[in-house]
Amino acid sequence: MSVEAAVQAPPPQAQEHPNQFALLRQRRFAPFFWTQFSGAANDNLFKFAFTVMVTYQLQVSWLPPAMAGLVIGALFILPFLLFSATSGQLADKYDKRTLIIFVKRLEMFIMALAAWGFFSANIPILLGCTFLMGLHSTLFGPVKFAYLPHHLNERELMGGNGMVEMGTFVAILLGNVAGGLIIAVPEIGAHHVGFSCVGMAILGRVVSHYIPASPATDPGLKINWNPFTETVRNLKLAHGNLVVFRSLLGISWMWFFGAVFLSQFPSFAKEVLHGNEQVASLLLVVFSIGIGTGSLLCEVVSRRHVEIGLVPLGAIGMSVFAIDLYFASRGLPPSPVMSLASFVAQPAHWRVMADLALLSLFAGLYSVPMYALIQLRAQVTHRARIIAANNILNALFMIASSVIAGILLALGMTIPQLFLLVGLANAVVALYIFMLVPEYLLRFIALVASRCIYRFKVTGDDNIPVQGAAVLTCNHVSFVDPVLLMAASPRPIYFVMDHRIFKMPVLGWVFRLAKAIPVAPRAEDPAAYEAAFEAAATVLRNGDLLAIFPEGGITRDGTLQEFRGGIMKILENAARDGLTVPVVPMALTNLWGSFFSRIEKGGAMVRPFRRGLLSRVGLNVGVPLAAEKVAPVSLHSEIGQLFQQGNA
Repeated sequence: MSVEAAVQAPPPQAQEHPNQFALLRQRRFAPFFWTQFSGAANDNLFKFAFTVMVTYQLQVSWLPPAMAGLVIGALFILPFLLFSATSGQLADKYDKRTLIIFVKRLEMFIMALAAWGFFSANIPILLGCTFLMGLHSTLFGPVKFAYLPHHLNERELMGGNGMVEMGTFVAILLGNVAGGLIIAVPEIGAHHVGFSCVGMAILGRVVSHYIPASPATDPGLKINWNPFTETVRNLKLAHGNLVVFRSLLGISWMWFFGAVFLSQFPSFAKEVLHGNEQVASLLLVVFSIGIGTGSLLCEVVSRRHVEIGLVPLGAIGMSVFAIDLYFASRGLPPSPVMSLASFVAQPAHWRVMADLALLSLFAGLYSVPMYALIQLRAQVTHRARIIAANNILNALFMIASSVIAGILLALGMTIPQLFLLVGLANAVVALYIFMLVPEYLLRFIALVASRCIYRFKVTGDDNIPVQGAAVLTCNHVSFVDPVLLMAASPRPIYFVMDHRIFKMPVLGWVFRLAKAIPVAPRAEDPAAYEAAFEAAATVLRNGDLLAIFPEGGITRDGTLQEFRGGIMKILENAARDGLTVPVVPMALTNLWGSFFSRIEKGGAMVRPFRRGLLSRVGLNVGVPLAAEKVAPVSLHSEIGQLFQQGNA
């Protein structure tokens, strides 16, 4: 496949299925899911068993127990810094199935070597295997996230990423639990760990055989083996798309945030909650269940679109429950070390666990849409390399998290205070990112409007193009029509709107944030009129979605008004630029009579609860029309039919 073919390849076709779990019955997803699940479980089984063996069972003078966890963690992360840039190039250059099979073969070799290390209690061998397993995960990471958009369409990406995120944390949990239980078996525990690791590696290799082919996206790529220059190059490439680049930073911040909590669970359980090792394990279980639940909820809440409006919601929840965790845990009275049963029996501890569960649930809502957005928006030929650069950033942020947390604790900060500080910092960082990338905030506003103000149902949203330029045309019923159209589209929309709406206090700010194009009547301001349509032409030349309300203003009686000539001028300019863009007819229904419509004699927004909360409204999307067949009269008829269907 040529580079051009890879770039122009059509997106995967939609396949009807009831929910994300149905993907587990499909070959394009199930073998891949279980391959990554087994790899994550094996990583953590090996690391945790090794950590327990060094900490509790062996006396190694040059590796004291207090340092064992740090050394093992550092060796595992080091390959992400050294080899991520190279692994991203390999994932773009070669068939992803071929690479996955190679990685699984490498895992079998590493685990065979690790089994020998466990049998002979050879610590240097096991430390070497820790580094090699980090290399195994480094090679697999870019392939994993670049594989999904190759086989899942836009409506499946949220569910697919949610399943992978859930599966990863469940695998981590099961791997840790299994590693701890198996290594604890007297005399033969280390042998059983070795056998288990080899068995998991073989299982992963067998399952990977059934992964379907995934042709290379850039087969002509010349590998740059210098990881430093390649990392800089990939970050510069990602920076070319600011939404993608700042999403990389947002994901890395989430890993910084999560690493603070995960690294402090043992100390938090012992010093603050006064619990034993089982309590520390319970915290990990609660955290993992929360992440998994939040990841799975993404598809449900987003209605099977890549809905980045969930990111601000996730950030808000992360801060709220991190801060409440401080208040829930700071006043716990001193007590002897408690067993798991004693800990759970105290009501005060349920608030702590609820905070932890909800904090991690919102972290799942935060991270999954960002991963899906990167997969959807990143340049196809460089997708794996951008994901590899993200892995490097993640590793750096996690290292920074450990260093900063260690310094703050050494200076006398308590663990609850550390959680409070991170919760407050998350609010500041999130606000900064959302102001830099207004699309997140706009999608959040649209999400709130379509879920909390109205019960918004979209029919025919498959007709909204997921790629390429198009003109969306819709009737104009209320001041929130653009917000509802934003909620219906998986892509950003640029609106051509009456310049007077920008003078409204709140909505004007929202539409300026959305980079809407103000248009004035030609008779009133000819220069502004021409400038608006040139700006609209630029939107289409850039391959984006442009929306216009052909009536030229909000209806005053709820009926569809006569269409003006703006739509024809847009299509004429597109033809002038050599573009043939489809025109998508749309009709908003049941909005007339709502708070934001002009049904009241005093104007819009004079009776807040006229229709109550969560009133039903809808959007009917018609089949795209060829530009050459569009005329104001025929388009009026198309939208009129859609309008009547929705109000019937």
